Amino acid sequence: MKYLLSLLIAASLCFAADSKLGKPLTLTTQTAIADINAKPADFLGKTVQVKGKISEVCQAMGCWMQLVDPATKAAVKIKVKDGEIVFPKDSVGKMAVAEGKLAKIEMTKDQAIAQAKHEAEENKKKFDPASVKGPVTIYQIQGTGAVIE
Repeated sequence: MKYLLSLLIAASLCFAADSKLGKPLTLTTQTAIADINAKPADFLGKTVQVKGKISEVCQAMGCWMQLVDPATKAAVKIKVKDGEIVFPKDSVGKMAVAEGKLAKIEMTKDQAIAQAKHEAEENKKKFDPASVKGPVTIYQIQGTGAVIE
């Protein structure tokens, strides 16, 4: 019985531990997602660390996750090269800290429609091409490491 209890405690500690993905985090301070969204040019090409609740994860390959700051509702996407890091598909609702360089991506209307359609298909959501109104500029973090709490 003691053995079984010890085994259960050990297993629960493993599941309670943070999940570290990719390279170790290097920064000691975090940048508010709202600050990045308000003045992205100030952070462009710089390594930033953000914290938020995971609101979405790529359901095809786990190659991106969306973080939302619970206080401000500001959001940012963390994108990694396919297979470099795989964000757990069941991590929606968990808190995460992620690090990487902020990148600017400019898309024509056609490119934006194709990207939005692709993401909708990956997440098994309906997509209306009319929802994309024109050329799109997005900012996302090219992730290098993350910790999911």
